[in-house]
Amino acid sequence: MTTNTIEINRLRYPMDDGKPVWLFGYGSLIFKADFPYLERREARIEGWSRRFWQGSYDHRGTPEAPGRVVTLIEEEGACCRGMAYRVSPEVFTHLDFREKNGYLRFMVAMHFADNRQTQGLLYIAAPDNAAFLGQAHESEIAAQIARSRGPSGPNDEYVLKLAEALRELGDHDSHVFEIERHLLGEE
Repeated sequence: MTTNTIEINRLRYPMDDGKPVWLFGYGSLIFKADFPYLERREARIEGWSRRFWQGSYDHRGTPEAPGRVVTLIEEEGACCRGMAYRVSPEVFTHLDFREKNGYLRFMVAMHFADNRQTQGLLYIAAPDNAAFLGQAHESEIAAQIARSRGPSGPNDEYVLKLAEALRELGDHDSHVFEIERHLLGEE
């Protein structure tokens, strides 16, 4: 089921001062930065794990055959690596539309490779949103992804691009790589 969060996000963390904001990307925002940014840096956040538990009815699937995309799940001791972008507030008009299917803006502490820390925004699709599909075995997730396609392309392309981007970051995400392994038939 689709759920449009554009208006909700416009009210969350308003940026009326016009100052640049840091944005943390942990999924497609790592490999598909289709927005202007002022700076791009590798970063990590603590206490969160990346999971393919969010349904995609608008990008990598359809309402009849939803795909799966990543969201973040709180997990003590976990570390999620990704990409941080310093962006102008105007960019959030595009991002709020792009992330409209159940994702809400949240504030998070981001850590850079040089150990500097800053606050930034990220989008999380929480378990209480209507498009949340939840936990499943990686083989089941891979099977759903293999048969899903949406306006942004085949769902398996999303997984393969994310896995490649994570390798480039030097990150080993066992959940993503296990799904990739099933998609590639390496069982």
